[in-house]
Amino acid sequence: MTHPTRLAILAALVLLLPATAYGAGLAQERWAGGAPSAQGAPAVADPAPSRRDVTEQPERPARPARQPAAPAPAPIEPAMVPGPTLLGPGGEGEDVRDLQARLAQIGWFSAGVTGFYGEVTTASVRGFQAKREVPVTGEVDRRTLDRLLAMTREPTTAELHPERVVAAAPATLDPRCLVGTALCVDKTTATLSFVVDGQVRRTLDARFGGAATPTREGLFTVQRMSRDHVSSLYDTSMPFAMFFSGGQAVHYSPDFAAVGYAGASHGCVNIRDHAAIAAIYDQVSVGDRVVVHRS
Repeated sequence: MTHPTRLAILAALVLLLPATAYGAGLAQERWAGGAPSAQGAPAVADPAPSRRDVTEQPERPARPARQPAAPAPAPIEPAMVPGPTLLGPGGEGEDVRDLQARLAQIGWFSAGVTGFYGEVTTASVRGFQAKREVPVTGEVDRRTLDRLLAMTREPTTAELHPERVVAAAPATLDPRCLVGTALCVDKTTATLSFVVDGQVRRTLDARFGGAATPTREGLFTVQRMSRDHVSSLYDTSMPFAMFFSGGQAVHYSPDFAAVGYAGASHGCVNIRDHAAIAAIYDQVSVGDRVVVHRS
């Protein structure tokens, strides 16, 4: 190769080198994802989009807090007013007797049945009304009477007219009752007298056995006592039982207290005054006399 030829090739290489370097740089910039900046100025990152350029979504209004439901007002009950008076102070007669006897059945009248509507009856009616939430007036209206009728039964003749019950007098006592402590039972007057050394301490209504199971008569003694006795034969309550002849005893009878002389015992001597027979029971001892007789 001649010397002029070598010079020509060398000159060509000198001219090609800058172009080759420029092309290599451009390729590298494109490979990195950039773009050639105009006039060689450095590339600047795109600015973040403005908030205004983003479509704004309307905000949902806040749901109001749920308030607790107010309780419904309680219904106002109409005030009770008394009705027309059916029985009241100053009244008298059989209707008043019936009222007093019924009040006595449920423990609201402890005085004797007289048939006169006085202060004692008024106080008893007021107590009954207050307990039953009836207008308290001391007078009997329809509401008061209906409540009383629903709680009681038809009074017996003995309850309506206790004055007709004849009590045994000392002069009619059997001589066998005059010794020591004795339970003197008189079938004629339907009474039991509690006698101590010939003195009558208490006289009570008494009921006896029916035709099929009569109460035995004669002189007996208290053989055994049972305060809360229950009959094993009839499965009935016999409180304050004082046995004097086999299974026959003097005792309190709820049936006698309820129906009076409309019923009969199975041979025992029934007493309907609970408090009185309880008091006598505490004063009687085994061995005391029991006399069942007719005056």
